[in-house]
Amino acid sequence: MELSGKSVLVTGGAGLIGTHLTESLVGANDVLVADDCSKGRREWVPEEATFVEADLTDPDDVAEVVTGDLDLVFHLAALSDVNRGDHRRVFEANNRMTYNLLERMDEVGLSKVAFASSSAVYGEAPRPTPEDFGPLEPVSTYGASKLAAEGLFTTYAHSHDFTAWLFRFSNVVGPHQRNNVISDFIEKLLDDPTELTILGDGRQEKSYLHVEDCVAGMEHVVERADDPANVYNLGTRTTVSVTRIAEIVSDVVGCDPAFEYTGGDRGWTGDVPKMALSVEKAAGLGWSAERESTEAVRTAAEQLYDELR
Repeated sequence: MELSGKSVLVTGGAGLIGTHLTESLVGANDVLVADDCSKGRREWVPEEATFVEADLTDPDDVAEVVTGDLDLVFHLAALSDVNRGDHRRVFEANNRMTYNLLERMDEVGLSKVAFASSSAVYGEAPRPTPEDFGPLEPVSTYGASKLAAEGLFTTYAHSHDFTAWLFRFSNVVGPHQRNNVISDFIEKLLDDPTELTILGDGRQEKSYLHVEDCVAGMEHVVERADDPANVYNLGTRTTVSVTRIAEIVSDVVGCDPAFEYTGGDRGWTGDVPKMALSVEKAAGLGWSAERESTEAVRTAAEQLYDELR
């Protein structure tokens, strides 16, 4: 599907991935952004896009933004704050949004949708993890909510003649990001540059993907894959540890703190301490990330430091 001259809805378009995706799309498409701004910010949305504040758990709000005039939906809206204890709310809200969206799309005859899933659907899987790995056993409520949503998308793909692109991301980082390891470290060091608390033992090691590479990967796959259900990992072939991230962020901030570890092999309940995705399927379509994990982290740290200081 060529991403030019289209009418596109981006849900969650005021957040990390959504703002950068919208920025990429607006030059050649009419873009409508829907977001409740619970995590994102209205001022981050490019001026060329139309913005509607909407709660996608409300069918009336969904009906307002999903119309038959659209050609494609990028569904990025989701709750992710499971480490704050809102497990039921995260699971129910994420799948209510997805079901509301799909029902409304079917009602108005709109059948093309791309979904921001997550590597969290794999749980603690062998690395690098390919798309056909199974059984999928997520270890977090967030991962479970993404896996359940994938099931809804594949149901509509196979039973309602939809075309769905399901993207399983590694850890996406970049400007406009909050409540992740990089922004958390920067905020802590701005408050006290002499010490830095690191969740777990610092040996957690994962793949990190810069948001610009993430957006380029999504667009690349949407334009080239056309099965009813298209499942693609997007990530890098390398990993970086939490301690190394702390070192990079400290260097960017310009300080040399003492590291304090909370202990244990994971940062929180549901954390997957080791993660790396196979990206060979996307590579077969001609896509690869321009930045590997360490460069993605450093670039994001520099960009976020400029935003937060």
